[in-house]
Amino acid sequence: MPGAIVILNKPYGVVSQFTPLGGHPTLAGFGLPKGLYPAGRLDHDSEGLLLLTDDGALQNRLSDPRWAHPRAYAVQVERVPDAASLERLAKGLRLKDGPTRPCLVTLLQEDPGFPPRDPPVRTRKSIPTAWLELVLTEGRNRQVRRMTAHVGFPTLRLVRVRVGGLTLEGLAPGQWRRLSPAEVRAVSSGR
Repeated sequence: MPGAIVILNKPYGVVSQFTPLGGHPTLAGFGLPKGLYPAGRLDHDSEGLLLLTDDGALQNRLSDPRWAHPRAYAVQVERVPDAASLERLAKGLRLKDGPTRPCLVTLLQEDPGFPPRDPPVRTRKSIPTAWLELVLTEGRNRQVRRMTAHVGFPTLRLVRVRVGGLTLEGLAPGQWRRLSPAEVRAVSSGR
């Protein structure tokens, strides 16, 4: 199946690879078709949309920051960010590995309604939490977590909800589906 692409709703605690790492469950446990490899990654403590493909050129294009594929994340943070902190995130920050690109940041007015995480997110009764949506066009190692911590709002839960025009709609954690030919053409063309 040349050019095949699968979308997986990666659960918390799973590493974005097929070989064991640090005792964490791997992608091998989801019955995915043979010959697929992740196009990008999500850390074991992040959840959500993960694309897998058997097309090496497409995998490289989806992972390479030069193509600026938008990736949207729902991020639960400790405390409620003020307008100035949201603006700092949006304009870009200087992290240890250099400046981040500007991004879109929205303070969500409602909980996105994800299924409960196992194990549950650590909460403290005296400290409120908030949900943000961040849309990035680069994907550095633990970038979202480092960005929110940099402005004083540590990430408690991180869910990738969209890559380009693809979303998690209809996929429970651990579920996957093949993309339709139209979706494959859209992803291949950068939409």
